[in-house]
Amino acid sequence: MTVREALTRAETECKAVPDPRLDAEYLLSQALGVPRLQLLLEKGRELTGEQQAVFSAWVGRRKAREPLQYILGSQRFMGFDFKTDARALIPRQDTEAVCEETLAYLRPGMRALDLCTGTGAIAISLKKLCPGAEVTAADISADALSLARENAAALEARVRFLEGDLLAPVAGERFDLIVSNPPYIPEGLRGRLQREVEKEPSLALFAGPEGLDFYRRIAAEAPDHLTEGGRLVLEIGDGQGAAVTALLSEGFEDIRVFNDLSALPRGISARKKEGA
Repeated sequence: MTVREALTRAETECKAVPDPRLDAEYLLSQALGVPRLQLLLEKGRELTGEQQAVFSAWVGRRKAREPLQYILGSQRFMGFDFKTDARALIPRQDTEAVCEETLAYLRPGMRALDLCTGTGAIAISLKKLCPGAEVTAADISADALSLARENAAALEARVRFLEGDLLAPVAGERFDLIVSNPPYIPEGLRGRLQREVEKEPSLALFAGPEGLDFYRRIAAEAPDHLTEGGRLVLEIGDGQGAAVTALLSEGFEDIRVFNDLSALPRGISARKKEGA
């Protein structure tokens, strides 16, 4: 089987996925261990039996709508490669806007906390891009934390990881910055999302009837864990800007919604009110 034949067959088998040709190219380039663009220049190349077997297995997984990033085993985020598998939510490019907003305030010597860390993408990126900061990451999922620790080790990032429910693991501690990409999908959308998304951990996706459960908790609890003038940065879902702003208005000021690279509202930045 040639590269051309393998790609054509995979595209046909995966015709129900959003972009079957591109996914087939990524899978085959990984199976052959060559860059995707090089693959496209070698369409007459013959696959070995082992390469065919690996590629066929991966195509079967993609046909079943397993996320491409889980099959490939990694995802690029903020210039770093993060290991990805079913233990945690896949880092999205949109979330880079949240990380960049946090970095705009983070300085060496500051203490930063990443809640619902998942793969550790935000926390590890903060530490790599601001090495002088002290970064802590927390998650309720032991599986997610095990993956985050693997990523930190691979990227040589000294991040403290804690297991527990939201802010419970840092009782009595204060931080200069708290950042989070919490679950924010309304429960009513369960079973109606893209099939790939439904295969990610539901613990990291759904947050009550309106998708606001975690924002309510963070708005109420975060002020006790922030230094005076400390800042909170949150990722938000579609149409949640006004609701989350209202939730933050009691304990925070200088509340600002910011956009991602697609010019869509993606996050909220807020400063703790004096005395809150």
